[in-house]
Amino acid sequence: MTIGTKGDFHGLPTGRLSNGALEVEYLREAGPRLVRLSLAGSDENLLAETPSLSWETPHGRYWLRGGHRLWAAPETRAHTSIPDDAGLEVEELPDGVRLIQPPERATGLRKTVEIHLAPGQAALGLIHSLTNTGSAPIVLAPWAITMLRPGGVAILPQPVEPVDPDGLQPNRSLVLWPRSRWDDPRLRLGKRFWFIENRPFGAPGKFGTFDRMGWLGYLWGTTLFIKRFEPQPGAEHPDLGCNAEVYVCDEYFELESLGPLCCLDPGATVVHTEDWEVYRTQIGGPLPAAYRQALEALKAEPRPGA
Repeated sequence: MTIGTKGDFHGLPTGRLSNGALEVEYLREAGPRLVRLSLAGSDENLLAETPSLSWETPHGRYWLRGGHRLWAAPETRAHTSIPDDAGLEVEELPDGVRLIQPPERATGLRKTVEIHLAPGQAALGLIHSLTNTGSAPIVLAPWAITMLRPGGVAILPQPVEPVDPDGLQPNRSLVLWPRSRWDDPRLRLGKRFWFIENRPFGAPGKFGTFDRMGWLGYLWGTTLFIKRFEPQPGAEHPDLGCNAEVYVCDEYFELESLGPLCCLDPGATVVHTEDWEVYRTQIGGPLPAAYRQALEALKAEPRPGA
């Protein structure tokens, strides 16, 4: 395990982690933000790099940068995209690092992301924490957003089993945002898997669901990225009940998981955990069955307009 070697991300200082199978790079002064993810021996960053994308907020200019970030849902202009350009603390751990943001003046939230690399495996664990350092309760849900490089296909697994003894209740949902379209040609809905292609289209789209399977995937070339999380059916979630969302545009793709809504009292912390896995689909050992079935379904599913 290699921890703490230094690098650079478009002029911003970074730290690097490596376990011989996977390499991770994170910002050392801004964020918390993971900015690079690659298999050992490869210079291909699976995460999107968007150093020039930014927008104005009530609190100053927010730089998107790319990579993986932690936000709090539901999204609002006043309380979501708050600049995170400085003040980060980095604590080294035996198998990774802890990235600690200073409390946000606008919300009182302190964001923390722990990165834990699995020994010798192309896998890592992320522990996302939101702490209320303010004086009033905050209603929120932890929201982990992974920006991936364009040109791939997202995989959203779907349940086929009923959720009630009689098999009469709905077991899946599809949520759209105002700029999204039901007839978006990037969207391919199958019985066991939904696929969303990241190909040039000229307009963004966002789609959400409640993911009972607890994982999301993104296939880029012959590399398969998986993020897993614990679904909590029965708990109230933001965005019309979503715990999984995707945002697609020409520049990047976002794969997002969300925890349940909670009322976070002053001094309290809520935690949301993800586990990441990266596979080479053309070589090496066999893929887990669920991921192999997804790739087989993707190959068999006709592309709209084809």
